[in-house]
Amino acid sequence: MNQDPDPVPVIRDPWARVGLVGYGEVGRIFAAGLRAQGLPVVAWDLKFAEPDRGASERAQAQAEGVEPCDGPVSLCAGSDLVISAVTASNTLEVARQLTPSLRPGTVLLDLNSASPGTKQQAAQAVEAVGAHYVEAGVMTSVPPYGLRVPMLLGGPLAVALAVRLRALGMDATPVAETIGVASAIKMCRSVMIKGLEALVIESYTTARHYGVEDHMLPTLAETFPAIDWEKQGAYFFSRVVQHGKRRAEEMREAARTVEEAGFQPWMASATAGRQDEVAAHRCAGRFEGIGPGADWRAYADRLLGRGDPER
Repeated sequence: MNQDPDPVPVIRDPWARVGLVGYGEVGRIFAAGLRAQGLPVVAWDLKFAEPDRGASERAQAQAEGVEPCDGPVSLCAGSDLVISAVTASNTLEVARQLTPSLRPGTVLLDLNSASPGTKQQAAQAVEAVGAHYVEAGVMTSVPPYGLRVPMLLGGPLAVALAVRLRALGMDATPVAETIGVASAIKMCRSVMIKGLEALVIESYTTARHYGVEDHMLPTLAETFPAIDWEKQGAYFFSRVVQHGKRRAEEMREAARTVEEAGFQPWMASATAGRQDEVAAHRCAGRFEGIGPGADWRAYADRLLGRGDPER
C-alpha cells in the first residue's frame, strides 16, 4: 500500500517576532536591520545575567529597541524565527538548550561557523521537538554589509526561508535541502581566508623583525597585483586583534570539518593557534593605544615587543 509522502513543512506567516541568541556584534547588527523592517526583536545573551555588567547590557539592548530575555523559555515563547549568533564552540550547546522551549513550527536559523557534523547534530536536536532547523554559511564579514551579508542556506526549509529573508532585504541563497553543505562551503572558505590572515601576520611580523618589509611586500604585489598588500595587511591584523578568540574557535570547527572529511587538518589547526596567540596578546593589553585605521606595522611592532607598555 502506498504511503502518503511526508507533508512539506511551512513557515508561519507573518512572524510575530524574531528571537536572537547572542547579542554581540553580529546580533546587534541583525537586530537593527530586522527592526528597520518592522519586526519586533528579543534577545538572550549570557552577559545579560553577569553581576558586573548585566544591568548595563540589558539597558543597552532596550535603548536599541530590543527586549532582553532571561533565558530560552522567554526567548522562544513568542518567537516564530530564532536566530543563533553565538561563538562557534557554543553552536551545538545552544541548540540543545533551546530545544525544550522551541514551539513546533518555529524556525531556528543557525548563523554560527561550525562543521557539517556539528550542524547535523544541532539539526537532529531541533527537529526532534517539531521545530525546523536551517543552517546558514555567512560568507564574509558582517559589519560592512549589515543585514545584507551574503549567506548560504541549507535544510528542508532553505528555499522557503530564503524567500522570506530576501523580502526583508537579506542576501540569502539556498544551496541544499540537506544539512552540512552550506557549512562545508563556509568552512572550506575559512581554511583559506583565516589561513591567509595567519600567514600575513606571521610573514609581515617576521619581515618587520628583519627590516625587510619594504623589499618583501613589492614581491607580493608583483605576484598578486590585484591585492593592495599594505591595506590588506592592516585589515587582517586589525580583524584578528579584534576577533582573534572568535576566529580561533571558528578555525577549530574548520579543523573538525577537515577531519570529518578524513584528512589531517594541519593548516586549519595551525591557523587556530595563531589566532589564539594574537587574542591572548590582546587580553594582556599588548595592543593598547593602537587606534582604528592603524598601519599593520603598529601591530607587528607590539607582537615583537617594540613599544609595548608591558616590557
